[in-house]
Amino acid sequence: QVQLVESGGGLVQPGGSLRLSCAASGFTSEYYSMSWFRQAPGKEREGVSCIKSSDGSTYYADFVKGRFTISRDNTKNTVYLQMNSLKPEDTGVYYCATHGDTECYYYRSGQADFGSWGQGTQVTVSS
Repeated sequence: QVQLVESGGGLVQPGGSLRLSCAASGFTSEYYSMSWFRQAPGKEREGVSCIKSSDGSTYYADFVKGRFTISRDNTKNTVYLQMNSLKPEDTGVYYCATHGDTECYYYRSGQADFGSWGQGTQVTVSS
């Protein structure tokens, strides 16, 4: 059974950092692209970042470029999202997801409603 479990969220001041983890089980995550999404209160879910399995290439939403870094540790079957220079507008629930592809196609196309999702981890950026 595919399972994704996010952790690492919390309360942080503006300008601070957090590292989110997504532990995968029931499948080998290194063979698939892995994505991060977020949803702020009252807003639609939006894609944050994705990492391909074929060559490790990464994609970032414009609003996180230069601040967030996605990575994976295949020995731990875990994907990470390092978030630096956090802003209040980064507040939301962050979700890890996989869609069974290798090229971040569904992340990039916005057709991401299906697939396997974690339960989410809350990130709150506030002073």
